[in-house]
Amino acid sequence: MKPKKIPMRMCLGCNEMKPKKELIRVVKSPEDEISLDFNGKKSGRGAYICHSRECFEKARKARRFEKSFSCRIDESIYGVMADELEKNS
Repeated sequence: MKPKKIPMRMCLGCNEMKPKKELIRVVKSPEDEISLDFNGKKSGRGAYICHSRECFEKARKARRFEKSFSCRIDESIYGVMADELEKNS
């Protein structure tokens, strides 16, 4: 029997390829709301980061979220995302 393919995604913080289930999805919804998606089921454009605060801060500092979503992200949204990451880690 053929082994099941594991989907891989790149973390925006550390730029490492990891299995999709090990990463957190950051979503830009069709209404232009940006949030963390821990289940991976929300509709919209997605980007991925590791569960570590370090990777989140690297991606934030390098403006990788803004590049992948092609929009400006307010500091308050980053604050909310950081709080959610701390709660669910």
